[in-house]
Amino acid sequence: MNIQPTGQTLGARVTGIDLSKPLGDGEFAGILRALGSHGVLCFPGQRLEPAALRDFSQRFGSIQRSVTGKFHDPQVPEVGILSNIIENGQPIGIGDAGQDWHTDMSYRDLMGFVNVLNAWKVPHRDGKPLGDTVFANMHAAYDELDPALKERLRDATATHDFNKFWDEMRKKGSSRAPLTPEQRAARPPSVHPVFLTHPITGRKVLYCNPGYAIHINELDERESDAVLEQLFAHQLQPRFLYAHVWTEGDLLIWDNIGTLHNAIPNYGPNEHRLMKRCQVLADKIFDPEFLRASLPPMQAAE
Repeated sequence: MNIQPTGQTLGARVTGIDLSKPLGDGEFAGILRALGSHGVLCFPGQRLEPAALRDFSQRFGSIQRSVTGKFHDPQVPEVGILSNIIENGQPIGIGDAGQDWHTDMSYRDLMGFVNVLNAWKVPHRDGKPLGDTVFANMHAAYDELDPALKERLRDATATHDFNKFWDEMRKKGSSRAPLTPEQRAARPPSVHPVFLTHPITGRKVLYCNPGYAIHINELDERESDAVLEQLFAHQLQPRFLYAHVWTEGDLLIWDNIGTLHNAIPNYGPNEHRLMKRCQVLADKIFDPEFLRASLPPMQAAE
């Protein structure tokens, strides 16, 4: 397995491994270390069938299924479908997934660990690929945050709400249906520290994102709104950003604890995009026994 960093704030390209086959312990440990170091990993030429994508993803943790029960593989429901393709008058997948800055599953008490996204169709125009995914480095954002603000928020927590992102997308014209009361109840708000210790690196990250964070609980509403605005502006500075340009067959894994992301919708309805996705929860990565078994002791955060 060869890991080639992009040389940017995030990202590495990983070759010499077939993800359709079960990972050896050494390969899995190498991927975990690389996630800690680079945040976003691209495995080119890995068009996995749904069962293989599920099996690979489950090595990292449990997989979250869709709250609506729609747009997933019919035989492997853990694998979601993201696409703007219409067949027989109906969309085959979620057409506008991830189209604003966010961290997947921060709205859950059991937060997200990784996303695994496999490109089956990538839109092009004039020979150039469209639909980049842009990432922001939350290790770097924490490191370079104003020291006075770090101290002010040292023990602060933020409330994250699934409804915020969904409702904002509908305000922007999304065709996604409004959530039912039952669906909203299935995704209640959660509370997390504004600064988290990353389980792989042992370093602090800024865990507070524009898509889901609605309030800093230790501040009144006016103060909270001002501080959130300051944090969001800080973490999205160009120096913290990395854009992945997709090629068909890319399998991308990214660390939701240490990054934000945004899917760029710069393609039209007839420029087809098809991605298959697993969203993996952090039910393993914070477990010290899992870390000791998966990484050499010096790599695991105590």
